[in-house]
Amino acid sequence: MFFTYLRRELRRRRKAALVVASGLALGIALVIVVNSVSSGMGKAQDKVLQSLYGLGTDMTVTKAASPTTSTSQRPRFQFDAKDNGSDAEQSTDRVMVQGFQTLSTATVSKVGKQSGVSDAVGGLSLQVIKVSGQFTRGQFQQNGNGGGGFSRGGEGGQPQGEVKGGGADFDVNNYSVYGTDVTKPALGPLTSSKISSGRTFTTAETNAKVAVVDSAYAKEKKLKVGSTVTIKSVKFKVVGVATADSGDSAANLYIPLTQAQTLSDSKNKVTTIYVKATDSQQIDSVKSTIQKNVSGTTVTTSADLADTVSGSLSTASSLATNVGKWLSIAVLVAAFLVAGLLTSSAVSRRVREFGTLKALGWKSGRVTRQVIGEAMVNGLLGGALGIALGLAGAYTVTAISPTLQAQMGGGGGGNGGGMGGPFGGGGPGRQTASKTLDVALTAPVSLTTVALAVGLAVAGGLIAGAFGGWRASRLRPADALRRVE
Repeated sequence: MFFTYLRRELRRRRKAALVVASGLALGIALVIVVNSVSSGMGKAQDKVLQSLYGLGTDMTVTKAASPTTSTSQRPRFQFDAKDNGSDAEQSTDRVMVQGFQTLSTATVSKVGKQSGVSDAVGGLSLQVIKVSGQFTRGQFQQNGNGGGGFSRGGEGGQPQGEVKGGGADFDVNNYSVYGTDVTKPALGPLTSSKISSGRTFTTAETNAKVAVVDSAYAKEKKLKVGSTVTIKSVKFKVVGVATADSGDSAANLYIPLTQAQTLSDSKNKVTTIYVKATDSQQIDSVKSTIQKNVSGTTVTTSADLADTVSGSLSTASSLATNVGKWLSIAVLVAAFLVAGLLTSSAVSRRVREFGTLKALGWKSGRVTRQVIGEAMVNGLLGGALGIALGLAGAYTVTAISPTLQAQMGGGGGGNGGGMGGPFGGGGPGRQTASKTLDVALTAPVSLTTVALAVGLAVAGGLIAGAFGGWRASRLRPADALRRVE
């Protein structure tokens, strides 16, 4: 009887039911879109951080900044003076540790033993400055004295004249090199790139003269698998070409850690320790543990890096999480109130009907259940429409894929400044180099979001049913007789 009456009433009042369901649908659709866009913002931000950290890294450990002077650490270039009349090209490399701050490799093991740490791996970030070119001798020209001889007017009887021509033409090539621990390939910046040609390192190549080159750098320098690159007179064979998943790569060249330490005279040294936590929900406590037990270090988490993200990605994320959240709440509250008022109004128009049913023996509870049942069906219908609209909106955002910019860095400090990553630049007193990435926005819809939409639909139906049920429970059979003409 309940379902029969329910079906008949909903069919008879299709327009009213559609109005209530549409109001709920709009509010639910907005919640789905906002949640999906917020989720897309989070994924875009994670993608930006992965380009610095590498996949699977929860935090990095670097050396705490120390008040040292950078004058003695400036690169110096010395060239031989050629006295054999030749203008041969000369070149020299300077391999410098990024930021001039290093940690002992023993620190990697110490960090890895801390509570809550799943794995830890060290890496060495280097900057190579290669200066090459040649000097051109100038020509000495005497002052003419009309007789082709020497002028004796100078001090000590030296010929008088001047040097004309000559000079120097040198080219400066600056590129980054990252020393990676090939025995632990699952952590570190190289994991943010995919091998597009050739192969990556093998675990046996701990001291091999091999290199993986970034695709953009390979294109610029016309390098490919099998090519040779020379760093400080050491030749490395290119075994693979890596393409960054998003934005710029972490380094132009990747070589085994031991080779990087040898080139930079940094035996048993690393610049950055990449840490993976056993539980992603306990990252803050792991950070505190490392800072407490490993002195002289700075720990930077993904959350710390996220605070340094600026640009349109940050602006859009703020709008989605703040403005979008409150707008969704406001629309939902309005939709629930409108649904409740419309249901209550519909009950008022059915006074004769409900009064007659009570006169026939229906209890107030049965009438109330009937009204709530109708409101629940309207709510579920609104939920279905809202989910459909929300999915369509999320799909549209993903299909359009608007491009957002994210800027990282901009701070100072001896450990990479605000970035905390391996290539943030910055020795003491230096500014971190800003890094700009372009990220395509998506709006993924999770099962949690769909479940939230269903819950809101049920809540909307209950609220509307509560309004109408309260109104129906107060009706008396006498009220129906007053409406009889």
